[in-house]
Amino acid sequence: MNRERKEISLTDLKQNFEEVEKGLSNREALEEANRCLYCYDAPCIKACPTEIDIPSFIKKISSGNLKGSAKTIMQSNPVGASCARVCPTEELCEGACVLNYSTKPIMIGNLQRYATDWAIHNEQILFQEGEKNGKRVAIIGSGPAGLSAARELARLGYEVTIFEAEEKAGGLNTYGIVSFRLPQNVTYWEVDQVKKLNVEIKTNTRVGTDVSVEALLRTYDSIILAAGMAQVPKLNIEGEEATGVYDAINFVKETKSTEIPTNLIGKKVAVIGAGNTAIDAATCSVRLGAANVKIIYRRTLKEMTAYDFEFEFAKQDGVEFSWLTAPKRIISDETGKVIGLECIKMELSEKGEDGRRHPVEIKGSEYVMEVDAVIRAIGQSRHNQLLEKLEVEHQAGVVILANGSQQTSNPKVFACGDVIFGKGQGEAMVVSAAQQGKLAAYELHQNLGSEAVETA
Repeated sequence: MNRERKEISLTDLKQNFEEVEKGLSNREALEEANRCLYCYDAPCIKACPTEIDIPSFIKKISSGNLKGSAKTIMQSNPVGASCARVCPTEELCEGACVLNYSTKPIMIGNLQRYATDWAIHNEQILFQEGEKNGKRVAIIGSGPAGLSAARELARLGYEVTIFEAEEKAGGLNTYGIVSFRLPQNVTYWEVDQVKKLNVEIKTNTRVGTDVSVEALLRTYDSIILAAGMAQVPKLNIEGEEATGVYDAINFVKETKSTEIPTNLIGKKVAVIGAGNTAIDAATCSVRLGAANVKIIYRRTLKEMTAYDFEFEFAKQDGVEFSWLTAPKRIISDETGKVIGLECIKMELSEKGEDGRRHPVEIKGSEYVMEVDAVIRAIGQSRHNQLLEKLEVEHQAGVVILANGSQQTSNPKVFACGDVIFGKGQGEAMVVSAAQQGKLAAYELHQNLGSEAVETA
């Protein structure tokens, strides 16, 4: 009887991680595509970091040319299928749509998904490798930035090898974004688009451990650093070593494994932080059967870095928010398991030199919140040791680039993605990383003496 209940529970949990948003039907896609005005000087294109020719791909949908539509999307954005699901379109392309002033914007993200889903389901390979030019490039990291750089370099004729520390390629899209928003099969198809260009991807290979930086610098003509960021840092509060304290990145990653965790069923969870990763950890907790989930943030809603649609999604899932609240101590029982979180109320100071209002503790406002699990989601640490070995100038792990360049202080190394993303810039976007990967590839190509390339 107990086994039967557990099996039912596991089935329910797995269903909770199925994709939430359903794609457009053929009729819905055609009707929506025919609403588009196909603007000559389309503001939606300018609002897209990868500058997808949006009117063109939508027009191809309306004419039934779905392969052409998908190719137009992926030409500009090598992870365009993923971005169709995770981009903050209401702030980017849809936010710039001229129809905002009359009716409602074109559902660009949904149409982008419609075209790329067709390509995925029909196992389309959209691009071919270029004629080999005798040059070799190593790329560290296979996330959106690394895949984009690899795709472009392969089309330009380079022999490309990607070094990926994880078991599977795809980086953030494979492991760091929840399955109910971005299924892994979408990412795997984008990875396959790159592999089909004869790009070698060495997984389970950590640069600096499994292969030396010196070997890469010696063996390859150039290197593109697209390693992203590392683990979530410690809270540095008492009791953090208790059982039931999790790193948000590893927590989300575990939900994307073959075995869905069952240890949060009926539990109370506190998530520390208010970025997109914190939202993912919170909504994952709900889907894992947690009875109550709270996000703890030391600032206010106004300073929250998560996308608006992520915030709304979390509220719909029943996630609660404790603003102007900071964790002070994690309380555990005699067995070492989390049973509570001591918090303190905060208030914001006047703006400092950095332009931000900083949280200040309100003395005597401590209180204990009853919880069974605490998830850290306060940003991520950096690959400082790797940067030092590459002899790349950085500031607290953020690679320093010359203005308008993707080249680092080491002329042989280019960088893109989260490694160049600095503090105080909000949340990095998948689509921005993809564009940076393209730009790094084009600049590398120019610096090795080749002709300039179009960046569209």
